[in-house]
Amino acid sequence: MTAARPVRIFVTGGTFDKQYNELTGTLAFKDTHLREMLSLGRCRLGVSIRTLMMIDSLDMTDADRALIVEQCRAASEPRIVVTHGTDTMIETAAVIAAALPASAGKTIVLTGAMIPYAFGSSDGLFNLGSALSFVQVLPTGVYVAMNGRCFSWDGVRKNRETGVFEARTQ
Repeated sequence: MTAARPVRIFVTGGTFDKQYNELTGTLAFKDTHLREMLSLGRCRLGVSIRTLMMIDSLDMTDADRALIVEQCRAASEPRIVVTHGTDTMIETAAVIAAALPASAGKTIVLTGAMIPYAFGSSDGLFNLGSALSFVQVLPTGVYVAMNGRCFSWDGVRKNRETGVFEARTQ
């Protein structure tokens, strides 16, 4: 039996990694929670984590997206999870898909959270576990994994009224 190929995780920030600042009463970034989350989830999968940025996805620029694309392209791992804010996750997925066609041989899954991990009632741990599972079994391409479901990047939308990602209707 051969060892499973490792998965690269790129951290970009988003609600996933926000923390409550008690002094200002705002949400802010400090460090990623990924290692703690993987430990809590008893993850035994070989992963390599790299923080690219710690920003709200509403503040993400074209240059930030270009960096994500370049890092996905340069990664030696064929399976990649990108943690990302939910507000512009689909836009970033579209940029990645345009730059890295399926022929690039990469399976890339974007995931995030609606509630910060630090709040304790976050969906982040579940979404991360789902993304790690999906990235191992999906064919090459770009996907969004949220709420226990996985969607092709061009077949999903964020329902802002319900806070749930769902299949996009034509």
